Amino acid sequence: MFIKFERIAVLKFAIILAVVASAAAVSLVFEPGVERTSASAFGPSASFTGAPSEANCTACHASFPVNSGTGSVTISGIPANYLPGQVIPITVRTAQSDATIYGFQLTAIDREGKQIGTVDLPSQTPAQMQTIVGLVNGKTRTYVEHTVDGITPTTFGSKSWTFNWTAPATRKGKISFYAAGNAADSSGSPSGDYIYTTAESTLTGTNVSSFDSDTASDTAVWRPSDGVWYSLNSSDGGFQAIQFGSSGDKITPGDFDGDGITDRGVFRPSTGAWYVLESGGGTLIMGFGQNGDIPVQADYDGDLKTDVAVYRPSTGLWYIWGSTSGLIVRQFGLSTDRPTPGDFDGDGVSDLAVYRASTGVWYVQASTAGFRTVQFGLSEDRPVVGDYDGDGRSDIAVYRPSTGVWYVNRSTDGFYAAQFGNATDIPAPNDIEGDGKTDISVFRPSTGLWYGLRSSDQGLYVAAFGTNGDVPVPAGYLP
Repeated sequence: MFIKFERIAVLKFAIILAVVASAAAVSLVFEPGVERTSASAFGPSASFTGAPSEANCTACHASFPVNSGTGSVTISGIPANYLPGQVIPITVRTAQSDATIYGFQLTAIDREGKQIGTVDLPSQTPAQMQTIVGLVNGKTRTYVEHTVDGITPTTFGSKSWTFNWTAPATRKGKISFYAAGNAADSSGSPSGDYIYTTAESTLTGTNVSSFDSDTASDTAVWRPSDGVWYSLNSSDGGFQAIQFGSSGDKITPGDFDGDGITDRGVFRPSTGAWYVLESGGGTLIMGFGQNGDIPVQADYDGDLKTDVAVYRPSTGLWYIWGSTSGLIVRQFGLSTDRPTPGDFDGDGVSDLAVYRASTGVWYVQASTAGFRTVQFGLSEDRPVVGDYDGDGRSDIAVYRPSTGVWYVNRSTDGFYAAQFGNATDIPAPNDIEGDGKTDISVFRPSTGLWYGLRSSDQGLYVAAFGTNGDVPVPAGYLP
């Protein structure tokens, strides 16, 4: 049943992996060029990373519960946000001070649980990593894992593996990476080994109101009376209160320094000045605009940094100061139009778009897909652009105050409508769960209550945070 090798460490992993393949009875599909006997003997079977609908390696290495030892497995190199086609070096590290050999398996999946992106392994002789393919719930997943020559420690107490992962050519919403690591003892059996699991994720630069660097939006308000930003961290419940801005300012939150954390920003109409307090510690002060302009901050040059920008209704001109591209001036819209920028074609660049309330028509000038018009809404409706289906593309959507109904034209999942709110509520769509999907949400000034509708299960989110007169921070993303 087992394959003999000259080294004890190799024999240990051959035994372990053969037992995993037998006991788990997993049906495998391998990439061309990878022999079944090679993959079975030199690396674990597919689908043991702890990802959704997968087991982890304790299915065979059952001496200890998962993540119960003194070691760990980590995934490093994953950025907070990814660019289409970006090549990202990823390092997986399994560590435990008293282990003697190490292994790992990693997979990257999209919102539907399918493999996403492509893997490029380094040229090594002998190879220390390989890829195999498996099926989970009928969906293909590619796995990167160690080979028989990739199990010896890199440094004392740990082993690291580095490879390149290339993002898809267009935005696909949230991408999640799952990994399992094995810190083994070379005893020649599956017993005595410690198994660890971990996960990391990356977004498309579409997260809003996130002051603590995770993927979920934070409940947050800006108080015009004293210029204080109040936020409640989604990651740990921590409270933040920072004074930035003054009465009469319009808030312009965004990620101006590209670190994945929301920066506090305001546009002062009286002077046409922008003030941004960057999460990295810097402060941006810039004169860009005039009284009557509407701030339309977004990423117009595809570098994952929010750009200072205004829409001038009197002329229908957009003035954009791209953090990479510099000054951009475009004519698109009429004096009565409402600007509604978003990445409607998923290429990583925010598109010029307006909503014409008089006719209920949207006009979109997509940077890759070109010009289009969509009839969607009535004169009273408020545009609430967001990525409601998590596919990485902005969706056309409106909130109707008279009925409290949200109407969403999702780019992948189709039409959706939900009654959620009343005439005095302020629409504040955000990502409550951190799953890469915009959730329907409102702030009720009269009570200081937030009401949100989770996209995953349509469950209700309620939070008391704010007072009458406060501006919900997610609303600052909607011109």
